[in-house]
Amino acid sequence: MNPSYATVDHLFTVPLDHTAPGGETLQVFAREVADRSRVDEELPWLLYLQGGPGGKSPRPSAASPGWLAHAVKTHRVLLLDQRGTGRSTPVTARSAARFRQPSQLAAHLAHFRADSIVADAELIRRELCGDTPWETLGQSYGGFLTLTYLSRAPEGLKACYVAGGLPGLSATADDVYARTYPRVGDRVRDFYARYPEDARCLRRIADLLTTQDIRLPDGDRLTVRRLRTLGLLLGMGDGFERLHWLLDEALSHTGNGNGTPDAASTDAESTKTAWTNPTSTDTALTDTFLYQVMSLTGFTDNPLFAVLQESLYGQGAGPTAWAASRALPTFPDFTEDADPLLLTGEMIYPWMFDDIRGLRPFAEAADLLAQRTDWPPLYDHARLASNTVPLAAVVYHDDMYVDATLSLETARTIGASRVWVTNEWEHDGLAASGDRVLARLMALAGGRA
Repeated sequence: MNPSYATVDHLFTVPLDHTAPGGETLQVFAREVADRSRVDEELPWLLYLQGGPGGKSPRPSAASPGWLAHAVKTHRVLLLDQRGTGRSTPVTARSAARFRQPSQLAAHLAHFRADSIVADAELIRRELCGDTPWETLGQSYGGFLTLTYLSRAPEGLKACYVAGGLPGLSATADDVYARTYPRVGDRVRDFYARYPEDARCLRRIADLLTTQDIRLPDGDRLTVRRLRTLGLLLGMGDGFERLHWLLDEALSHTGNGNGTPDAASTDAESTKTAWTNPTSTDTALTDTFLYQVMSLTGFTDNPLFAVLQESLYGQGAGPTAWAASRALPTFPDFTEDADPLLLTGEMIYPWMFDDIRGLRPFAEAADLLAQRTDWPPLYDHARLASNTVPLAAVVYHDDMYVDATLSLETARTIGASRVWVTNEWEHDGLAASGDRVLARLMALAGGRA
């Protein structure tokens, strides 16, 4: 914990279904953070809305992002674990298994979208602030939540800041993924231009997975399609390097021509051999690589990310119906036998709920959600057009996850909005920039920039 921060933990009881407040309840956790030197002052509140879906709020520490240190200079910050995440009655594979029928689980999960999260936030605001409005900071999906908040309860808001998260207000899941695949393909090609040897390495790994039954430490089979989901890393500022160094230790050489380890060779020697002779039949995947791939692609900590990803775009315009999966065949460069092998990004596919241990309890419920046709709208276009709450947003020109063109189209339709477009950072610019992004957003909202 950073000694300059004073923290208070809060736990709130909220209805699972805000339209039926007498029914099942959830616990929602939030952590109040203040500058220790100002803890007794009456400071305005800033609610932090994390990205996701399925992401919990950051935990304050000496390594906390610079935006938090900047925010507590003038505000009391509330780090909200959105329902189903962190310490807020978390949705996990274990909790999903308690539902006897997939339809029951699907009905439960339908209450974890933006409309419910905003209703939670309003209940919490009234408990902490009474009738006083607060400010919000939305990172990524937190920006989607912000526009739902402005649509449903603008009276609770004094000002809103959004980093990389202005959604297309009318964009369907099909619209989103038609735009997403080309952006991801370009990002993967940029990665290969920086690290040409990694293109050869990934193709070699894919060939191994095609011909061998290779298991992750939890018993799941590692397939080419699961390997390709590592492309999710590439949308962050450090993503190229994280993937590069993961691949740097991916391959080793067994050394004796029969597929079994050679005890006389060191790990360093076997790795060097695998790289200098990547077509060797004695090349194998290292335990280090397999463990990291399991962790990066297992959804153990955030199954809601996979379960609810496409439902973000469900607004009564027909089912989302596994839009990313349906779009994939229309992009021939993304075939599994392509060379170079193109990775995928934030796309969620139905096979994940069969192949990945942490998602299997959600399989049938996720399919029911994908077929649902009566999702309520999340955005009130008329109310957003007449909005008077200052909204300041940064749009990252090269954002791999959120389409910049859709974001700018949205910004033009919202009253009292000011937008800053930059290519200085990737999707994680709020954290990666120190205090620069938040400071400028606050200045924009206040008419000072």
